[in-house]
Amino acid sequence: MDTRPQVVLLNGIGSVGKSSTAKAIQAMASQPFLHVAMDGFLDMLPEAMLDHPDGLRFEATERDGKPVITVRSGPVLDRAMQGMRHAVAAMAGAGNNLIVDEVILDPRKALQYRELLRFCDLYVIGLLAPLDVLEARERARGDRRIGLARGQYGRVHRDMDYDLQIDTATASPTACARLICDTFRL
Repeated sequence: MDTRPQVVLLNGIGSVGKSSTAKAIQAMASQPFLHVAMDGFLDMLPEAMLDHPDGLRFEATERDGKPVITVRSGPVLDRAMQGMRHAVAAMAGAGNNLIVDEVILDPRKALQYRELLRFCDLYVIGLLAPLDVLEARERARGDRRIGLARGQYGRVHRDMDYDLQIDTATASPTACARLICDTFRL
């Protein structure tokens, strides 16, 4: 029996459905999977590091008359996200199966996951949707800055090497989870 930990890395723009898909995978996978959300690590930042050059900055601009929020990270946030990648490796190293819910803006971070998790069965999955769908979801949520999706669009999936890509505009979180579980025999 293969005892290598399994890690599903869900990458996508905010409001694409990563957390909902992760919860659906947890409900249907044949083994327990822990959900590691990037938002949990962002919540660890002191309030003083929000909208601060050393932490997490949101730069508001406009493009084609629509709001665009560009996310910038400083050294404090960079260390926290580096710590997240190492924490994921430590959790997997303890034998846990994981679903990691992340917004990767730099493909080198995905390569770091691949290196840190080389002892695991790692499945890197891109969750995608058209911009108009993402913006409608962003507005409906009410807990996101309007323009985040537009600011991340074109950046998140650039130069990424995926094991599977899924369009969440045409597949529900349950359908996405079923495809992932079936494809990777989870």
